[in-house]
Amino acid sequence: MFTGINEVDWASLRHAYGSAEDVPALLRGLASVDPVERETALDGMYGAVHHQGDVYDSTLACVPFLLTLVASGEVADRAGIVELLVSIGSEYEDRETGVEDGLLARVGVRAGAEVFVRLAADADPAVRRAAPGALVRFLDEPARVLGLLRERFTLERDDRVLLALTEGLGLFVRRHPGHAAEALELLTVQSAPPYDPALRLAALGQLADCAPDRLPPDLVPVAVGLLRERSGSRPTRRYGVDCSHADTLVGRLRRLRPSDEEGSQLLRTLHRGLGDRLDERTALLLGQLTAPDAVDRCNAVWMSAGLFREWRADWAEPVTLIGAQLDADQGRLRDAAVSVLENLFGLAAPAADGLAALVTARPELWVRRWERGAPTLGGPLKALARSGDSRAVPVLAEVLDGVVVPDDLGHVIGHLGAAAAPLAPALRRRLGEVPLDSPGMFERAVPLLSALTALGDAKAVPEVLRLVRGMSVGLRLRDAVAESAVRALDAFGGAAASEVVPVLRELLETECAADAAGALWSVEGDVSAVVPVLMAELGEGRPRRGAAAGALARLGGPAADPALPGLRRMLRAEDLWERVAAAGAVWRISGDSDLAAPVLRAAWTENPCTRRTVTTCLAGLGPAGAPLHDLLREELAARRRHLASPSGGHGSHDVLDDERLVRACGEVLNGG
Repeated sequence: MFTGINEVDWASLRHAYGSAEDVPALLRGLASVDPVERETALDGMYGAVHHQGDVYDSTLACVPFLLTLVASGEVADRAGIVELLVSIGSEYEDRETGVEDGLLARVGVRAGAEVFVRLAADADPAVRRAAPGALVRFLDEPARVLGLLRERFTLERDDRVLLALTEGLGLFVRRHPGHAAEALELLTVQSAPPYDPALRLAALGQLADCAPDRLPPDLVPVAVGLLRERSGSRPTRRYGVDCSHADTLVGRLRRLRPSDEEGSQLLRTLHRGLGDRLDERTALLLGQLTAPDAVDRCNAVWMSAGLFREWRADWAEPVTLIGAQLDADQGRLRDAAVSVLENLFGLAAPAADGLAALVTARPELWVRRWERGAPTLGGPLKALARSGDSRAVPVLAEVLDGVVVPDDLGHVIGHLGAAAAPLAPALRRRLGEVPLDSPGMFERAVPLLSALTALGDAKAVPEVLRLVRGMSVGLRLRDAVAESAVRALDAFGGAAASEVVPVLRELLETECAADAAGALWSVEGDVSAVVPVLMAELGEGRPRRGAAAGALARLGGPAADPALPGLRRMLRAEDLWERVAAAGAVWRISGDSDLAAPVLRAAWTENPCTRRTVTTCLAGLGPAGAPLHDLLREELAARRRHLASPSGGHGSHDVLDDERLVRACGEVLNGG
């Protein structure tokens, strides 16, 4: 099984963490009789040899041994090794760079593809489930592959293997369109009676992706009916949740799988295949969220997150139904609903009644304590506050008066608007209690500063100045705290100017000079004191060039005219964000749209994350920003959110950022 393993110079090969001299032990661990050792070895393969999908020279060297392992009937858990081989051989298929090792890996797996033919009829059903995808990807004989899939359909009796074969057929159609006719016919037949509900759902999902013209006209009622029929006959066994796994990355991922992973995958595939057919997807989601079976509703809740994150639509009805899950007896369903609602911010408003009821009934959920790390605001309360519902305010007041105050509480205050004003005294008090030499100063102070800035609470000037004056030199993230404090003073305007101005002038000699200069202008309006500082901050290599350009844009012309040469040079900066800041400033100060507009237009297309910044610039320009208004109109016409990623990657604030962008685009175009 390991013939030749000692002839490989593993020490000269590399993986994610350096020398690959530990790889032979991992390979031998995959063949161990001890299940924990096998899982630990597989964890090591994903963690180092195939780290985050990367392919190294050591990965290439492993391929022959992995193929030998899966071919051996003496090795247990071979399905996991087949999946590893599929991942290794499939990596870089859609990438344009860094493909050399990936292509070599694919060649290596394809050279051993004959083994997957035998595995398709293996005695272990888990191996048979893993084999179809490998067959389609690596056996370069389309007619033979289709024949093997068709044969296995006639012989196979395991329902889960049949689902894998159906998925394999869909993959075959996408990879071999010239041989697709028979595969599509098989899928069409399987999507109708007398096949069982799960297999029909699987076939519908594949057809939605590769042959939507073959879908039934009443797709949604059919799919919802099949889902409920399947649930009514689903075995009580819970896949992936109650099983025992080692404390490894692979084991933890298996424990995190949905309680009905199969059902979740079936509906996800169908949703993915429907793509931008939002009317059908919304109707399908509503059918899932009203299913009698709690597991189906739980799957639907998790699934909804991707739909909300990717598409712009009226989501009030599904959000209301998610809110209805908050009083469910099943903790898993309730927790799923809370988790999704947390990241919807204002879009969660239709579920606010359910959130408020949960917050009222379960005070123990107000603060979440972790085994490691500081406490955080509990999910239900966070979701309620982020939705902008004022019922969160008295509860937040109680939390602020408690013994344990979560560090992240301050971040939700801005979403409550003026309704949060009664919290200002407690926020000031908490900020005044932050130890000036605390290693956790950043985590504790910045959210509170953010909250007071959002409230515009000028009475907080003494507490803010205490921080600026008193923070220990060398404190972790000291400059970031100072910048946050300066932004607060900027927002407070001329309040307590006699105390604030000397502090800001002192900061003109620090790394916070750009922010301090902008705040100083807001407080006292002395252009002569700030323009020279901001011009110096525009210099090559200065860390806050963008902030300096932003402050100069606020000053406008003619006050900031002396900075125009530096800003024009900055339009050629390597950093995209610096170019955007410079372009906005040049346009605001000089009115030179011919120079600035192309930079902003290019940034809008190159990096969607710049769109809110560009829109803010256009808002400040008023009618003069008309040369770029076509971008805003196109944005408002788009159905897909601007930060939606084809790979599925996302941030927790993507929905909020997109909703704010849409609102800002509308305001600019409407002149308000």
